[in-house]
Amino acid sequence: MKKDWDILVVDDEQVVIDAVVKICSSEGYTIDSAIDAKEALQKFAKNNYKLIVCDIMMPGIDGFGFLNELSERKISSPVIMTTGYSTVENAVKSLYTGAIDFIPKPFTADELFNSILRGMKYIRIQNSLKSYKRDDSEIIYVPCPAKYYRLGYSSWAAEENTGSILIGSTDLFIKTIENISDLELFQNDEEVVQGNACAYIKDKEERVHPLLSPVSGRIIEVNEDIIKNKSLIEKDPYFEGWFYRLIPSDSEYELKNLINCSSDRL
Repeated sequence: MKKDWDILVVDDEQVVIDAVVKICSSEGYTIDSAIDAKEALQKFAKNNYKLIVCDIMMPGIDGFGFLNELSERKISSPVIMTTGYSTVENAVKSLYTGAIDFIPKPFTADELFNSILRGMKYIRIQNSLKSYKRDDSEIIYVPCPAKYYRLGYSSWAAEENTGSILIGSTDLFIKTIENISDLELFQNDEEVVQGNACAYIKDKEERVHPLLSPVSGRIIEVNEDIIKNKSLIEKDPYFEGWFYRLIPSDSEYELKNLINCSSDRL
């Protein structure tokens, strides 16, 4: 019988493994480790893991190759990607390839723990979907509208006829946070960058969750309504609950790095 673990950390730096083990075990999680992707894949023959924390830059199979291997082997454990090479390209590619989150190194204990909390909630939501019946009255979460684009499962972008772009948070991301208590937003004329934080969402436990921007551009309008009424983000994240209106830097290029939400309905 396979052994069940909460987390598998995959990193070629022992100091990083030790840090993740210390942070997560103190919160009651069971943790296993592997020094590279090959060892990690071998461990799946004997173990089950709810969640994976994986480095990008590793000898042999890198983090992106590891994501592909998991997909080919139909291993559904979600992956949080980490790297010391925290370029925008790495963040965006991680989320496009299938990771559920991206944490640049060096990360703090809070940054790692908050990402893992969202990851565990994400798993519970996905498990609920497996047992979901069409006649159930409860809606688990609302997917992005078909004409939108999304960065991983966290943020969305919608093109407007005027050439501007609206961006906001997906319903699924909000449901992995729950109970928004405060928002830290950028201001008009500030620039946001694809794959970097464009807002910080605080939950009732005072934990801070960064929302990664789906595109780059200059903010021309902040949705003041969500500042006055934060519940709009939870009740209507795709329309009334948008965050910013942007003049995009290069939407033709950057939208190709996002997932077309029409594919969610195939």
